[in-house]
Amino acid sequence: MSTPLDWTPLLWFGVIIVLIPMALWLLKRTPMGGGAAGGMLRSVAALPLSATQRIAIVEVGSGNARRWLVLGVTPQSISTLHSLEPQADVPSGEAENPATFAQLLSRLRRSE
Repeated sequence: MSTPLDWTPLLWFGVIIVLIPMALWLLKRTPMGGGAAGGMLRSVAALPLSATQRIAIVEVGSGNARRWLVLGVTPQSISTLHSLEPQADVPSGEAENPATFAQLLSRLRRSE
């Protein structure tokens, strides 16, 4: 006589396989998962220097605590090159344009 096949372990395995992507999706949208930055970080401009290196300006904070950070970005590290007060807002559509970055950089050099 054969014993009846017990489907309980296989059923629990299927439930766990379905719950893993659901838990990851939920975690991504919670503050603990970093999904709710609340506009505390914004890319202002970026200038590619080579295929793997670039200079980026990011705005951190909000209100009076806002700062612009000039960052050197490589595949191995991100280094803060300079920190400065926020300048006039750059339209978000022009944030990745190298010409806009060059204009922004020249404006910053003149103000120092």
